[in-house]
Amino acid sequence: MKLDKKEILKALENITVPGEGQNMVESGAVKNVVVFGDEVVVDITINNPSLQARKKTEVEILKVIHAEVYEKAKITVNVKVDAPAAKPKVNEIKGKPVPGIKNIIAVASGKGGVGKSTVTANLAVSLAKMGFKVGLLDADIYGPSMPIMFDVAQEKPLAVNIDGKSKMKPVENYGVKILSIGFFTQPGQAVIWRGPMAAKALNQMIFDAHWGELDFMLLDLPPGTGDIHLSIMQSLPITGAVVVSTPQEVALADARKGVAMFQQDSINVPVLGIIENMAYFTPEELPNNKYYIFGKEGAKHLAEDLKVPFLGEIPLVQSIREAGDVGRPAALQTATAIENSFEEITKKVVQEVVGRNEHLPPTEAIKITTMAGCSAVKKK
Repeated sequence: MKLDKKEILKALENITVPGEGQNMVESGAVKNVVVFGDEVVVDITINNPSLQARKKTEVEILKVIHAEVYEKAKITVNVKVDAPAAKPKVNEIKGKPVPGIKNIIAVASGKGGVGKSTVTANLAVSLAKMGFKVGLLDADIYGPSMPIMFDVAQEKPLAVNIDGKSKMKPVENYGVKILSIGFFTQPGQAVIWRGPMAAKALNQMIFDAHWGELDFMLLDLPPGTGDIHLSIMQSLPITGAVVVSTPQEVALADARKGVAMFQQDSINVPVLGIIENMAYFTPEELPNNKYYIFGKEGAKHLAEDLKVPFLGEIPLVQSIREAGDVGRPAALQTATAIENSFEEITKKVVQEVVGRNEHLPPTEAIKITTMAGCSAVKKK
C-alpha cells in the first residue's frame, strides 16, 4: 500500500497537543511528515517538557496512523520540546499599598525653581475643593516648603492610638492632610542626611502615620532624579506622575529626564502629563498682553514630542507667589483667572487618573468620577 502524506496529516488532526486546545496540525506542532514507501517519519515539536507528555504524544501518533491510515506502517516519531524563550526578568520597583489610600500622584520636576511645590499645593487645594479626600506628603527632604505654603509652620503632628499602635496624625488645613520633615526641624536648620536616613524618615511619614481614607495622596518630590525618588517608588505603588516645567530650554532638558526616569522599565510609572508653569506674564495695566519671558509653549511642545498629555499652563502672576508666602494657596481665591487655571489643570489630572485606572474594578473609577464636583470630570 502506498501511503499518502495528506491522509497522515488528516489522521494527526485527531490528536490534541498536551496543554493546548488545538489539534497538533492546527497548532503547528507537526513540523514535517516524510513518507518512504510504507515508512513514515513524523517530526513533532511540543511546548510541554515533561517526559510523560513526550511519550504520550509519540504513542498517540503511532495509534492514530495505524488505526486511520495503515496498520502495518513503519513509523518513526521524533518528538522535540520547544521551550519558549524566557522573558528577561525586569526588576520592577514596586511598593506596598497603604490601606485607605486609593491614588498616589508624584509631582516632580527635573530642575529646581520651576514652581513644583507651588503647583503641588494648589493641586491639593483644588482637589479638596472638588470634594475629594486629599493628603500631601512633602517628600522634598532637603527643602520642605509645605508647612509655610499651608500656614502650618508652627504646627506639630500629634500622636494618636490606632489599633493599639501609636501613629502620627497629619496636620490639616484647607481640607488637606499634610506631613513634612519641616514639622520636625527648627526654622533655618539644614537637613544634612545621607540617602538611607532620608528614606527612613519618609517611610515613617508614610507608614507610621494615620492618613485615614484618601482619594488622592500627592507627593511633592525633590527636584532631579535621585535616591529619594527611588526610595519613594520602592515604598509606594505610585498611580502616576505629573512633571512640572517652565518653558525655558534648560528646564525642559531636565523635565525630559524626569519623564524618562518614570518611564524606565524598572520603574514603569505612568506619566499623567506635563504642566507648564510661568508660561507667560500679563501686567495688570495691560490685561490683554502676554509676554513670554521664559519662552513660548516649550512644555507643551515637549509633551507632544514625548507623547504624554499636556495638562495646561499657569501664568507668571505675582499673587501666586504672594499667596504661597502667606500660607494661603492661590487656588483658594474665588472667581479669579488663577483659580480657573488650577481648576482646569486639576480636572485634567483627575481625568488622566480615571483613564489610568480603567483596568481596575468599575466601581473604583466610578467613585473617582462621581466625587468630583465638576461636569468635565463626570463626562470622562
